[in-house]
Amino acid sequence: MNNSANTPVYRALFCDLRTDRVLDVLPLTETKFDDFIGKPGSLTATIPLPNGGLASRARAALRPGRTAVWLERDGDIWWGGVLWTCTPVSDEQGRLKVQFQAGTFDSYLDHRILSGDLLGTATEQFDIARSLVEHAQQQPGGDIGISLGHERSEVHRDYAYAYSGLARIRELLDKLAQLADGFEWRIHCYRDTQGRRVKRLQLGHPKIESGHADIVLDHPGQILTYSLPTDSTVQANVWVARGESANTDQSQESEPLTVSEESPEDFDGGWPRLERTSDHSGVKDEGTLRSLARAELARQNRPETIPELTVLLDGQITPALLGARIRLRIHDLWHPEGLNRHYRIVGLGVNPPQRTKAETATLYLEGA
Repeated sequence: MNNSANTPVYRALFCDLRTDRVLDVLPLTETKFDDFIGKPGSLTATIPLPNGGLASRARAALRPGRTAVWLERDGDIWWGGVLWTCTPVSDEQGRLKVQFQAGTFDSYLDHRILSGDLLGTATEQFDIARSLVEHAQQQPGGDIGISLGHERSEVHRDYAYAYSGLARIRELLDKLAQLADGFEWRIHCYRDTQGRRVKRLQLGHPKIESGHADIVLDHPGQILTYSLPTDSTVQANVWVARGESANTDQSQESEPLTVSEESPEDFDGGWPRLERTSDHSGVKDEGTLRSLARAELARQNRPETIPELTVLLDGQITPALLGARIRLRIHDLWHPEGLNRHYRIVGLGVNPPQRTKAETATLYLEGA
């Protein structure tokens, strides 16, 4: 990597996951990382091992399942997560390197289940979300330092989570967020005003929004490539949701609770009937199941456009822009009249500069 004055400097901090104590700082090559709203992000990279000393350091620092990885760009935190895999590789000439993969800190919640029953009535849904993460961190060995905020959604719900369901914490958070009038969540990583590394549960109703002013991106211009697919394979105007049977009489045959929601205005407007389904284990309440079906129908009611842009990083684009709006302007053969539309950034992937390649970012967007 060229460390000229105009080239950003990336460095990886390897820390103990539970205490965040720095174990080592090691050089990386072949680095790629991404972060998203709504799903875990990932980091893949390679550490060259030209001598025994560096190999010994890497062996001590890279401990899958108990090492945290923080990626800095010019001193700012751009990514944070948990090291999950580590693979030493040797070629025919005996040259050694170690490849590793890490997932954003929310991936840790995929490895945690409830340790007891949780229930409540008329509870602010953000408080339910925070109580799930707090519950995970209260168990022995479970605290990895995720801080909880104070956001409010003004949406209240009843909830009951049973230990016997063996549900993962992330699964419960996602199902709660997917209810009608739900929310978005992620683990936001940054450095605070005291210079401390922070991993914070970020909640947004109905969406996570960034306060940054709209960024204008043009093609031709800063945009190197773009992809604007329209996908009706995921479209539906009828949604059938299936839960579990609420029948407690073992002498009678049990049938799973099933509900259907539809958009009759689509049929009046000429659309064919397009049906999709979903299964919701543990849901025995018809109102909750209908809420899930309505939310799914609202998300999938029109052909989905998932724009993807590749841009040069020039100081405008940073991970802090997740949730921010951009104004996309395209003028080419497919858009002879010009496209001028607002989108929201829901994902960001970064390729740090290499010897022959400039630093670029891929933006994943949704309609704003």
